Formats: sequence, C-alpha cells, structure tokens
Amino acid sequence: MSVVHQLLPGWLLDHLSFINKINYQLYRHHKPCCSKNEPTSSVHSNCLQMDSMSFFGASATLIASDSTTKPENEDSRNCEIPTQKYVFRSELFNVTKPYITPAVHKECQQSNEKEDLLNGVKKEISTSIIGKIRELILDGSLKLIQEGLKSGFLYPLFENRDKCNEPITLPLDTCNLSGLCEMAKHLPSMNEMGLQTLQLREDDMTVTEQDLLSRLVVNNSNFTKMITLMGQKYLLPPKCSFLLSDISCIQPLLNCGKTFDVIVIDPPWQNKSVKRSNRYSYLSPLQIKQIPIPKLAAPNCLVVTWVTNRQKHVRFIKEELYPSWSVEIIAEWHWVKITSSGEFVFPLDSPHKKPYEGLILGRTGGKTTLPLRNTDTEVLPIPDHKLIVSVPCILHSHKPPLAEVLKDYIKPDGKCLELFARNLQPGWTSWGNEVLKFQHVDYFAALESGC
Repeated sequence: MSVVHQLLPGWLLDHLSFINKINYQLYRHHKPCCSKNEPTSSVHSNCLQMDSMSFFGASATLIASDSTTKPENEDSRNCEIPTQKYVFRSELFNVTKPYITPAVHKECQQSNEKEDLLNGVKKEISTSIIGKIRELILDGSLKLIQEGLKSGFLYPLFENRDKCNEPITLPLDTCNLSGLCEMAKHLPSMNEMGLQTLQLREDDMTVTEQDLLSRLVVNNSNFTKMITLMGQKYLLPPKCSFLLSDISCIQPLLNCGKTFDVIVIDPPWQNKSVKRSNRYSYLSPLQIKQIPIPKLAAPNCLVVTWVTNRQKHVRFIKEELYPSWSVEIIAEWHWVKITSSGEFVFPLDSPHKKPYEGLILGRTGGKTTLPLRNTDTEVLPIPDHKLIVSVPCILHSHKPPLAEVLKDYIKPDGKCLELFARNLQPGWTSWGNEVLKFQHVDYFAALESGC
C-alpha cells in the first residue's frame, strides 16, 4: 500500500512502496519443460518488417516475463524461470533536507544583513497570504507528519546539514521519446493502415519501433515485459496499456472502443522558465482546451487536473477549461512535498517556489453520488481541501500515485486514464510523448540474477 496513514486532513503516501509493490520480476520461457505429449515450437514470432527507408533502424524487442501468474501443473511450473528482479532506485527519493538554491544559500553566508532582509521579506509575505490554503496545509500536514514520525516512516535527521549528498547518476536521454513522436508524424499512420492496437503476446515477440508509435499498446497479461526501444530498455508492468504519441496523434485513444471513469491530467503548463530553458515542450491554454475529454470520459467521469501555484492557471481551469469540457468542479486538493524528516521542501511562505501543488477535481455529471455496479453501496462523495503529503521523487514531474487515494470515489471496476503521463501503472491506460520515460531500466536497481 502506498497509503502509510490516512487521517481527516488527508493521506501520507509512500510513493516508492507503490512502485515496488508492482514486483518487476522478469521471467523467461523454458522450452524443455513442455509436456512430452506436445510438440515444442519456437517461442519467437516472425519479426514484423519495416520499409528500408524507415526513420528507425533498430528493432524493438519485447521479452515476456511473469510476475504474478501461477502455473497450473507440474510440467508448466518450470516453464517460467526467473531471470531478474528490479526495484525502483531508493536514492531517487532520498530527500533529507529542504531544497535551497545556491544563490540564496550563498547570500545568507555572505551577509547577516541580507539574511535578516530575507527573513523580513518572508514575514511580510506571510502576513499578506490570506490564510485558508496556508492554514489548511500547515495544520493538516503537521498532523500527518506527526503520525509519520510516531510510526517511524518519517525520522529526524541528526547529521550535519551542510554535508553534501553524493551525486546521483541518472540515465542519459539518448532515446528522446518526444523526438521519436515528432519523427513519427512523417511515417504512415497506423490508423490509416487499420492497425490501431497492438496486443502484446505471452511468448517472446519482436516488433519494430514503428509498431509502437502512435498506436495503443496493450499488455493485458499478468506478465512484466521489457522492451528495447532505440537501444534503450524499458519495463512494462502487467495489465497496462499506453499510447506513445504527441497531442496531434491522440486519435487511437478515441478509437480504442472504451471510455474512462477516471481521467488524471498533468498538462505541460506554459511559463517563462520553461520558455527560456527550451528543455520542455508546453501547450497553450487553447491547445489544452482542445483535448477531447468529453469523448474520452464515461458518464460521471472523475476528472483530476494537476496545476501549478500560478493563480492564472487555477482560474483558467475553474473558469474556462472545466466549463468547456462540461466538468463541474467538486474539490481542490493539494500535494504537499516534505523531506524524510517531515520538513517542507520549500518554505511555506516562499515568494517563488512553494512546497505544494494543486489538484482540481470535477465530474462530467455533477456532484451526484454513484451506485456501485451490482452492489447496494455508494461511491463516497469527494471531500474538499484534502492533502496528499509525501516525500517527492527527485525526478522532474514524477507525480505521486493517485490510485489508492481515489479508489473510494470510483467504481471498483472503473477504467482509469492518465494524460501527459511519464510512467505506467497496472490497470491504467497512459498517454504522452514521454509515456515510458520513468520506466527506463536505469531508474531501477537489479536485485538478483536468475538462471
């Protein structure tokens, strides 16, 4: 469970535990174990061929592997042999002290006067903040943090704060997923070819990059799979599906034959720093409004949108975006980012970075409670002003999972979709031009080698 504690103010989450409970265990198929009465055959299907003028040279290899399925008889028990188990790298959640920018830190060291001035500015800003959100976050987080300290999930640190942590080596973005999506626009559309969905098979299989781009890929088995895409390896959890494309190629989601009961959206908001850095793509408000939520949403769909602390974006969602999608606002929640010792990662009254982000929740059918299918119970009404408190991942835009905090407010068999996703979840459909980014094998640590 990723929920460590649930109190009236909200939830204390363990993001790392949520990832690792997926159990990324790779297996390989072992032919000699097959029944003596059955002929053996190759586990590889024929490689799907590409035009020699393709933009992509290397093939993408899918390796079937099982993390949960149990064999039914003695002969089949040996058919799947474990080869490797992976866990997400724990150091990527090693946030032991608040984030301090070098410029501010240097100023504070150079001059006590500047430090006093900075404190004075903070106090002035503190008095100017109208207290509802601030007091909500301050009081609610304190209760959850205290519970985390009591249970030992959070722990006080006694080491020297000035001690530098060892640098963490992150994988190079050599695959450039967003670049692949851009190049894919020049290839024949899979929809035009009548190939909208790729169902991954249980046995080993080889496909090309073109088969994966702008096409819904479905791993409907209990197997964890590994894919090699442009020389980079990615882990695919069981029971997941994804569409690797940009906003211009979202049509396969509309053609997949289903609508969704939950849609989580993490838009690439436009801001000055993003425009200056040129590192991340962004969408204008008009482009975000054009996302076809009404076509993707089932009746009474729960829509959850991540938003930065810019009031301009909050107002846009409430006054323009949700009304354009016929989504009625139900609640506003906040994700509060803390260190492993329970401190805010930024000062609560910081004039720039805040230690929290917002979530705007709404439904495509209003605020009505929903009867659960084949039961007499009801989906709980969604409360307002809840907090999600967690130690953040150090990776940019690696948001905490919402599956367990939303489960009481949706049908047990509800279909879930995440837009602008950068990772995959079992039971969810994920879309984005970097949808496999945090599934890169280099973000995981290999625990053991198998046969």
